[in-house]
Amino acid sequence: MSGNLAIDVSGLTKHFGTKIAVDHVDIAVPEGEVWGFLGPNGSGKTTTIRMLCGLLHADEGQGTCLGYDVRTQSEQIKRETGYMTQRFSFWEDLSIRENLDFVARMYELDDRKAKVNSTLDRLGLVKRQNQMAGALSGGWKQRLALAACMLHSPKLLLLDEPTAGVDPKARRDFWEEIHTLSDAGLTVLVSTHYMDEAERCDRIVYIQNGKLIARGTVAEVIAQSKLFTFIVEGEDVRRFVQRLQDEPGVEHAAFFGAALHVTGLDRDALEHALAPYRNESGITVLEAPPSLEDVFIHLQEQAQ
Repeated sequence: MSGNLAIDVSGLTKHFGTKIAVDHVDIAVPEGEVWGFLGPNGSGKTTTIRMLCGLLHADEGQGTCLGYDVRTQSEQIKRETGYMTQRFSFWEDLSIRENLDFVARMYELDDRKAKVNSTLDRLGLVKRQNQMAGALSGGWKQRLALAACMLHSPKLLLLDEPTAGVDPKARRDFWEEIHTLSDAGLTVLVSTHYMDEAERCDRIVYIQNGKLIARGTVAEVIAQSKLFTFIVEGEDVRRFVQRLQDEPGVEHAAFFGAALHVTGLDRDALEHALAPYRNESGITVLEAPPSLEDVFIHLQEQAQ
């Protein structure tokens, strides 16, 4: 990993009328790292991404993206950035090859055919190159979108919920490709709602109501939450959810698979709330490290 910063911005702010969509956000992303953007819908993730790549003008703040001023050099930033939107945004009545050739024309790339060929090969699209984009599954549409983002050999890749609506295998394959690109020096910033995807990132940033409220590695963000989690397992433990949610010190009780996760910031209060269940036949209560999902829910409820 390089010691240089691909993104280095401070005080980034955006208003839409009276609403503050992004509120004085600071981000410093080293070159070659994969960063995850977490936060509920409407938290400001997409707006931040669009300001970074020059699609939106920041009302306040300053800094650089790929060495260019985010407020005055947006055209240079766009030339060296690949941006993948939430929705598939390519032409469904064109083939995969035709879509990529069109994008190559927009970027005014030299030797378009060779670059389209190499991109088709790298993303495993050669056998499907003549298939209409509108006939592709979600996973293949995603792969086409990534190929289009990579045609002009960007230094920064911005991905806005790129795996929404695709199957688990396509998600796994997509992330393997992202890490391959990162190993080659590409910087990646990805917004996601999937906790397993966030755990694949070098660092994560949590945004709520336009404010950056947590950042660091997954382990650091979990530690910063100061959250405690207990796991309750046994037959029909779901019946305890409502009672536990009403107990002092219990911030959240939710069913995960066959177990009940009980979380809060006061360990002694949690122990007291769970003490009666330790005597229940067939029920086990064990303390466990909080999961990232536990922390995500905790941060969201704290903000609300």
